[in-house]
Amino acid sequence: MERFNLIKEVGDGTFGCVWRAINKQTGEVVAIKKMKKKYYSWEECVNLREVKSLRKMNHPNVVKLKEVIRENDILYFVFEYMECNLYQLMKDREKLFSEAEVRNWCFQVFQALAYMHQRGYFHRDLKPENLLVTKDIIKIADFGLAREINSQPPYTEYVSTRWYRAPEVLLQSYLYGSKVDMWAMGAIMAELFTLRPLFPGISEADEICKICSVIGSPTKDTWADGLNLARDINYQFPQFAGVHLSALIPSTNNDAISLITSLCSWDPLRRPTAAEALQHPFFQSCFYVPPSLRSKAAVIRTPPSAGTRGALEQRSARRNCGTLPSSKITSSSPSKLHASLSTGVQRKLDLVNQDAMKNDKSLKSSSKQPRYQPPGKNSPSSLNKGRTARGVLDSTEKLANMSLGSRRQSVGQPRPPPMKAGVPWISGSGDMFLKPSKGIQPARTYTRKVAG
Repeated sequence: MERFNLIKEVGDGTFGCVWRAINKQTGEVVAIKKMKKKYYSWEECVNLREVKSLRKMNHPNVVKLKEVIRENDILYFVFEYMECNLYQLMKDREKLFSEAEVRNWCFQVFQALAYMHQRGYFHRDLKPENLLVTKDIIKIADFGLAREINSQPPYTEYVSTRWYRAPEVLLQSYLYGSKVDMWAMGAIMAELFTLRPLFPGISEADEICKICSVIGSPTKDTWADGLNLARDINYQFPQFAGVHLSALIPSTNNDAISLITSLCSWDPLRRPTAAEALQHPFFQSCFYVPPSLRSKAAVIRTPPSAGTRGALEQRSARRNCGTLPSSKITSSSPSKLHASLSTGVQRKLDLVNQDAMKNDKSLKSSSKQPRYQPPGKNSPSSLNKGRTARGVLDSTEKLANMSLGSRRQSVGQPRPPPMKAGVPWISGSGDMFLKPSKGIQPARTYTRKVAG
């Protein structure tokens, strides 16, 4: 750590604090995350989820982990530096973001999610605080809760900040997949348009109540598995008809409302994948159309290649919605690693390995993405009709779209009496079932408590 000059602490959380620092040798500004827990072996460090996931990814919209250092049993992560996070941009802002700004950010995040999900990982903790911004570039950060899609369930019950937590997780399902990231993006996208959270619940039960009041209570047709999950924990959904999102988000167009509505669907199988979201009409202006094809622009669109900043015809699309080219990263040799071990300070530079680059090359041949098709109203299986090849591994897609199974109740334990929505729950389950608020106050401001 003697190579770095710490300048200012920019964040402090449960698991670590983040400093802005300068590399004395190169002058590069970096972000250094110092973990609070002690680590007594190098194997323990490299097996952390954040390290294992980030070393497999090389994408311009995923924050780069430059270096891992273990010194005196203290673990440091050296990241590329970003100016701020999305929450910091929103919290003190009075003027709404333009539609072009929201489109630009969301398009980049969906590109990163498509990349992650194709490589078998989902984030599980998407929120504005974990989306880092520098000028018009946005990147996903904090992979501490990331999981492999093909890992064996059950998964952790508590994931993500409550306001962006998918309903299947709120109902304590242990079988969930990458669609929890899509729900979170729907909530984030709505918040970008209004500068207010879409589902600001004060507890898990109130969060479900807020969701019901916005999108309507689930039924057998909209989410049969959800009703089974609720029955298993003896929960009864409050009954709401829901409202049209255009009433809550009046500042945007029908395409944005359509995308947010599909992302915030009760049934995970009815939410679009990240690759499908990129093909939604809301992102039409984010695709560069060569002059020779502009007469056929209504039916043919060409995705921009990495590094392309095509000039778009739409006035609102002057800001580039594509992504910047990723810098070339090479893995350190084993000899360098052993040399650092002998000095008592362990480092691993450039953690993105060559396998990620090989995967990138293999995917270029199948980079053409399917045009957006709205999820079916009656049958989730209709999502699979009429699709072109997505470049997503079959096994990944099947697991990402797996239906939720009901959990068995413990044998020999009596079922508690039915719980009514709006009645305090006093059966020793903490704040899981608190009295929900009566409705959504559109003009109310909410304070946010950020946990690390």
